[in-house]
Amino acid sequence: MTTSILHAGAASIRINGNIGDDLVGQLHRRIAVRIRDDLEANAIYLADGTDQVLLISLDLCGLFLTDWVRQSCQAIEAASGVPARNVITASSHTHTGPTTAQLLHDSPTNERYLTELREALCTLARQAKDAARPAEAAWASGHARIGYNRRLCWADGTHSMYGDATRPDFAGIEGPDDPQHNLLALFAEDDTLIALLHNNSCHATSVEGDDYYSADFPGEARRLLRETLRPDLPVLYLQGASGDISPWQMVPRARRYDGQQRLHEIGATLAAESLRLLRDAPRHSSPILRHAWQDLRLPVRTLTEAQLAAARAVEVAGEASSGRAHYVLQVDGALRLHHDFHDKPIDTLAIHVLRIGDFAIVTNPCELYCQFGLDIKRRSPAAVTAVTQLADGFSGYCPTLHAVHGGGYSADTTWWTRLTPDAGYRLVEASACLLHQQFTPTPRS
Repeated sequence: MTTSILHAGAASIRINGNIGDDLVGQLHRRIAVRIRDDLEANAIYLADGTDQVLLISLDLCGLFLTDWVRQSCQAIEAASGVPARNVITASSHTHTGPTTAQLLHDSPTNERYLTELREALCTLARQAKDAARPAEAAWASGHARIGYNRRLCWADGTHSMYGDATRPDFAGIEGPDDPQHNLLALFAEDDTLIALLHNNSCHATSVEGDDYYSADFPGEARRLLRETLRPDLPVLYLQGASGDISPWQMVPRARRYDGQQRLHEIGATLAAESLRLLRDAPRHSSPILRHAWQDLRLPVRTLTEAQLAAARAVEVAGEASSGRAHYVLQVDGALRLHHDFHDKPIDTLAIHVLRIGDFAIVTNPCELYCQFGLDIKRRSPAAVTAVTQLADGFSGYCPTLHAVHGGGYSADTTWWTRLTPDAGYRLVEASACLLHQQFTPTPRS
C-alpha cells in the first residue's frame, strides 16, 4: 500500500473596501471613514495526488448569498483547477467589513466590491496552488477563553441577547461557552512554516460599532503571529460555533471598556496560545487527506398570519413611527423571510469535513450556537476537531431549543433566524456521520 505525500501551498491577499462604503453588522447604517487595519483573505491549498482542497479564511462578516458563493467557487475552479465543491470559504464574522448582501433596507449590496472580491479570490487560489510543495503537518489543541455566552435568562421565562445580570429577576446564563483553542501548522521539507491555522469560538465584535474597516481580534492575532514568525506568513482564523458567544463577560458583570482594548487582549491571547501549541506540536509526514461535503436540506420557519400582519403593519407605519430596531426586525427580518421562503420553506446547508491526519475541520453556514459545536466535538473521532461556522454560504442563527423557548434576538423568527428549532440537532447528526465516514479505514486494494 503506497503512502501519498501531502503537498501544501498558501497565500494572502488584501480585501479592503473603499472609504465611503457601507459597513455591515449592526441594525443601523454605518459608513467606513478609514482603514484601521487591513482586511485579508488567507488560503491554504492541500493535495495528495488524488484530492485537492482549497480553504479560504476571509475577514468578512459573511458571504450571505449562497448563490454568489457557488458562482465564485466555479470561477475559482476555472482559475485554479480546484473543483468548485472542494473550495471552502469561511468568514471570521468581523462587524467592521463591507456589505456583501443587503441585510438592511437602506444599505444596498456592494456589487462593485463583490466583483473585485471574486477576482481577488481567483488570484489567491492560483497563488496558493502554485506555491504547493511537499509538506508535513502538526496539530494540537489547547485553551484560550476569549468568549462568553451572551444569552441571559429572566424569571418570567424570557431570554435576551445581553442584559443587566444585576437585575433581581436575573435567572442565569442560557448556555455554555467553549475555550478550546485548536492549531494546524504546515511545514515544508526545509523547515519553513508554510501556513498556520487556528480556531476558537467567539464573535469577532470587539469594535463592532465603530466606523472603520478592521479584521477585529483575528487580525490582531495575525499581526502578532507574523511579528514573531514571519512577516508574510499566511494565517487563517476559523471561527468556531459562537452564535451566542460574545467578547464581553456577562457574569460577574464586567465593565464594558474600550473595544480596541478588548481587541488587543483577545488577539494577544490567541497568538500566545497558538505559539505555545506550535512549539510543542509533533510533526507528521504524509498525513491522510480526505474531504467530503453534503448538502443538508432543512425546513425553514414560516410566519403565522398574526406575525405577518404585525410585520406588514410596521412596514406601513414606517421607520420613524416604529423605531429603527423594531422596523428592521419586522421588515428586513420577518417580511424578508416571508418573501424569500414562504413558497418553498427549505434551506440547503453545505457541510464540509476536511481531514488532515488526526485533525478535522467540520463546517456549516450558520451562526451556530455553542452547544452544537460542543456536541459535534464530543462525537468526532478526530484527536482535534475545529468546528467552523459561516462557511460556504449563510443560513442564519441556529439556536438551541432553550433559546427558541426563551425568545429574543437570535432566537425569534426572522430571515437571519430562519431554521426550524430542530435544525441544530439535525446538523450535529449529519456532521458527526460525515466525520466518521472520513475516519473509517479504506480497504487495501
